[in-house]
Amino acid sequence: MSKAIAPRARKVRILATLGPASNTPDMIETLFQAGADAFRINMSHGDQQSKVAVIAAIRSLEKKLGRPMTILADLQGPKLRVGKFEGGKTRLDHGATFVLDRSTAKGDATRVELPHREIFAAIEPGARLLLDDGKLVLRVTDHGLDRIETIVEVGGPLSDHKGLNVPDVVVPMAALTDKDRSDLAFALDQGVDWIALSFVQRPEDLWEARKLIGGKAALLAKIEKPAAIERLEELVEACDGVMVARGDLGVELPPEQVPPLQKRIVETARRQGRPVVVATQMLESMITSPSPTRAEVSDVATAVYDGADAIMLSAESAAGEWPVQSVAMMNAIGVSVEGDPMHGDRIHFTITRPDPTTADALAEAAKTIAKTVSAAAIICFTTSGSTARRIARERPSVPILVLTPKLETARRLGLLWGTHAVHTRDVDSFEEMVAKSKRTALRHGIAKAGDRVILMAGVPFRTPGSTNVLHVVRIVGDELKGYS
Repeated sequence: MSKAIAPRARKVRILATLGPASNTPDMIETLFQAGADAFRINMSHGDQQSKVAVIAAIRSLEKKLGRPMTILADLQGPKLRVGKFEGGKTRLDHGATFVLDRSTAKGDATRVELPHREIFAAIEPGARLLLDDGKLVLRVTDHGLDRIETIVEVGGPLSDHKGLNVPDVVVPMAALTDKDRSDLAFALDQGVDWIALSFVQRPEDLWEARKLIGGKAALLAKIEKPAAIERLEELVEACDGVMVARGDLGVELPPEQVPPLQKRIVETARRQGRPVVVATQMLESMITSPSPTRAEVSDVATAVYDGADAIMLSAESAAGEWPVQSVAMMNAIGVSVEGDPMHGDRIHFTITRPDPTTADALAEAAKTIAKTVSAAAIICFTTSGSTARRIARERPSVPILVLTPKLETARRLGLLWGTHAVHTRDVDSFEEMVAKSKRTALRHGIAKAGDRVILMAGVPFRTPGSTNVLHVVRIVGDELKGYS
């Protein structure tokens, strides 16, 4: 009998972005061994063909290790940019008048092209326009169908095609660009597990992506626009998971507003039972340094204490000088925080009241019983993953072993707190379920002889959404006899 890979020593997941520093087969395996639970493919950089080998390497590692691997494809989304300047750059002075218009002529210190018709119709006097990741701030004084007049409130150098943010109004732009539709079709064809949609503002932004995905992947909404905060509950309900994308959120809002919003987004996602990822600049200094700042360590720890499902590395693992060390450090922080005796109390500051369903009642009961009888694990059978999500929402004190006959489900659970998913054959009877649960728990090192485990499943079997059984069993020493 070959020994299966044991679950992580922590329950929070690590999502590592792959890029030039980490996209070879050997590096991907090294990152997994260092602690990466899922891999992010950023569709904003490089062409589609360059992603084929990366995805193939992840799937090859999955086969080699016998562990489901999670792949998230992050779509670029609509990027607002200004046009070109004479000489490639200019300077805007504080208090000066600056115009954005539809003319394709090269700009100067008084005007520049803005090739986005939607903004002219949506903008209002008094609204802010942020340039170059918020380094420059313009205030709108007047506007028409092809002209926006502004006063420069924060000046500075400005060059060709710098980004533009419009934080104060909802711009009626489709969340999916032509590039996104092409990248989405490519990602689905490659068999990725999650699709991340950028710059979501309204639930309607998710509908087209949901339709195009057609159930082939889970949909994650990136919360990075002030307009998204206003409809947060609706957005979380309309997707399968959310990301606290603190980069653009911190550009369009004062930075001091981001921490409380992060907690609000995490809490909302947890209450609704959606996986939530905290992202951006978590270990930023490790792009060039082998060790993080103490403030960065505290930032990552805060996300773990708040009960986030996953914490993400961006450039640290994609393009930095220390990708393996970045993953190892994030792993070490997660292990340390979850080893704090106060961790269990802190993650339950968020109250997750169960819905009036049998499945939710059993998930809540499983958490309580596990603590009362000192169970080693909660084990669930699931086809869609919904039972695992219900249990994870309760943040039990023990690991969650998930058995599923669908490989796609096992892969998607790589972003879910506390879960260790195993792809296995389905069961036909209650007795077979009990026996398979015990064997799998032993093989994966989740339990040992003499331990109690809690089983959750739905009877009749192979009926999604029918969770109605909770069973406590004790593992004996000969469970693995006769199996190889």
